[in-house]
Amino acid sequence: MLYLIGLGLNAYGISKEGLDVVKKCKRIYLENYTVDFPYSINELSDIIGKKIISADREKVESLEMVDEAEKMEVALLIYGSPLTATTHISLIQEAKALKIKYKVIYNASIIDAVAETGLQLYKFGKIASMPKWNPKENFTPDSFMEIVQQNISINAHNLILCDIGLDFQDAISQLKKSSENCKIELKGKKIVVCQALGTRRSKIFYKNFEELGGLEDIQKPFSIIIPGKLHFLEKEMLESYE
Repeated sequence: MLYLIGLGLNAYGISKEGLDVVKKCKRIYLENYTVDFPYSINELSDIIGKKIISADREKVESLEMVDEAEKMEVALLIYGSPLTATTHISLIQEAKALKIKYKVIYNASIIDAVAETGLQLYKFGKIASMPKWNPKENFTPDSFMEIVQQNISINAHNLILCDIGLDFQDAISQLKKSSENCKIELKGKKIVVCQALGTRRSKIFYKNFEELGGLEDIQKPFSIIIPGKLHFLEKEMLESYE
């Protein structure tokens, strides 16, 4: 049997159900390629009391663990909620095709946690993902800003998830260049930065876009929100983070 288990947002976030399942699994993987973890694999291993195998994108997308789940109980631990990253649905598709039992154990994710900003979740539009650029290889995609444009056109809030390995100042530089390329004016606009929500290092900042360069110590994982049209209650809550 295959289990996809959400870890929540901190090292102790795994649910009682998830912890009980992990303890009976013969093989436990940790998906390591969609987020900069705010804790180490050793710390998590100590908490659950079992050995954890780090699984990169190639391992997960090879679907090998689905084959293993035909012979034993296998768990894939995933930061946040298991199906937030669309790549994981392929594991369920493969399990269904092979008639292998599976179970998804959900948990909190960044999509829940951003409500702490005061922004109302139902007013968010499509979620955008900012990749880490590699100018040396001419890899500077800014298509994520097309999603931002769509959301702006309907006054929706924009949640931008930042790629693993992307430092904050580089993210701001990429956001600046991408907005200029797509003719989106961010100068003078208030932006929300969420640092490691759900952990002891959790912080929320609400600054003018030009001020973001002064935030030197933003720790991973972080995300960026470009607010849409604000209700007065949203505005009041955001101003408490200035």
